[in-house]
Amino acid sequence: METKVTVGIDISKNTFDVALPTTTKDSYRHLKFSNNAEGFKKFSAHLTPNSACVMEASGVYYLQLAIYLHDQGMKVSVVNPLTIKRFSQMRLMRTKTDKRDSAIIAEYGKVENPIEWKPRAEHMLQMQQLQALQDSFIGQSTRLKNQQEAFAESGINNKIGAKILLKEIEHVTKQIELIEKELTKITLTFHQDLFQRLQTIKGIGKRAAMTLILITDGFERFENSKQLCAYVGLSPRIFESGTSVKGKVKICKMGMARMRKLLYLCAMRARTCNKACKEMFERLTERGKNGKLALIAIANKLLRQAFVIGKSQMIYKEF
Repeated sequence: METKVTVGIDISKNTFDVALPTTTKDSYRHLKFSNNAEGFKKFSAHLTPNSACVMEASGVYYLQLAIYLHDQGMKVSVVNPLTIKRFSQMRLMRTKTDKRDSAIIAEYGKVENPIEWKPRAEHMLQMQQLQALQDSFIGQSTRLKNQQEAFAESGINNKIGAKILLKEIEHVTKQIELIEKELTKITLTFHQDLFQRLQTIKGIGKRAAMTLILITDGFERFENSKQLCAYVGLSPRIFESGTSVKGKVKICKMGMARMRKLLYLCAMRARTCNKACKEMFERLTERGKNGKLALIAIANKLLRQAFVIGKSQMIYKEF
């Protein structure tokens, strides 16, 4: 059996840098290619069947190369850039260049052996793009409404400005509704049963269920609820050392801000209508925990409930 050869790739919009292992221990040969079909072909000529390519999830720039390598039968791993950053800091590496970064990624791949990446289904990619577009419009809507309020509070009768703002808000609102309709249509086409079962959890609404399906690839992406909680960013982070340093327990915000916000809103509903969540909220507040911390705990519980429903064929039942 041939020894695995870990190749590090640091990718950007137009080019990608590659660290290819040499026969010398911990030494790499640096190559640079264009981030296009021609560059992919030239790069693949340097690979062997036992090559394992590791790259960061840099925006959308990594996607086409990752798909190309996967289609060529190569092992590909895509890792969180923050993970690579922490790995570099742990090794006290101060130099930051594209050449150096590709070597660091290769070292990480060799040491940690990250899981193999597989391309997402096309409908999931469509949902991901639509949701990103929807988030952009929601942000735009918030800014326009704030501007509208500022105009109203100023006391100045600016009819033209108010009319333009009103038209823009109406336009943006229509786009948000149109995207929501299309997202629902795709979800019902590919995940109708799962979509409906998730909404049997009291507190989980249509948008939260849809987003959960998207970030978990229909609950195929994670093996246990702990992994999902860590991905979303609801895992507790403890800061303490010895007997003197006792920091507050906080959530580890390295996951998805959008999903956390949705789950927090779901938790606010669940504390009154979801029996298990209501009991948890009362128990935590009676023990002196503040309301926000108790709601975060409920959000975590909702995520775990969703994982159980998502991985099974059951609907949610209260006992």
